[in-house]
Amino acid sequence: MEVQLLSAGGPAIGQETDVTALYAAHRLGLVRLALIMVGDLGTAEDVVQEAFARTHAARGRLRDPGKALAYIRSAVLNRSRSVLRRRATAARRGVPYEPPIWSAESAVLLREERRAVLTALGRLPHRQREALTLRYYLDLSDLEIARTMGIRASTARSTIARGLAALGQELKETR
Repeated sequence: MEVQLLSAGGPAIGQETDVTALYAAHRLGLVRLALIMVGDLGTAEDVVQEAFARTHAARGRLRDPGKALAYIRSAVLNRSRSVLRRRATAARRGVPYEPPIWSAESAVLLREERRAVLTALGRLPHRQREALTLRYYLDLSDLEIARTMGIRASTARSTIARGLAALGQELKETR
């Protein structure tokens, strides 16, 4: 019989079922986060899967199992950054990244306005994009954003404000 360990911060990482519970509850939001960061669904799913797999493998070494979700969010951001760095390196060597082509089904599901916002979001600096995504796609507080990104809460707030201003400017220019 498996017993699921619980802590004040949600499911603790102590048994396989705990990682499974976190995966079931948060995978979709984390895939959305990674998708906005890396630009294609396949890579986003790989990033999230790797973050969960590594968390599962290291579950006994976590200092505070109650903060496992914050750890996984940070891992998703870090792995997304690594993907972007590898793409930039390949582009400097003459092998540019070509994003996937939007299918007819995707075009129906994603309205033109939403695609315009995602395109404009993709043009922002990485840090602003991360902060806006964490705030408006995952509904995290300033403190949670700061912990996830490894910055102070005041820096998170100012990054969000600058990101919103830049996003507004980007959207004005595309219309």
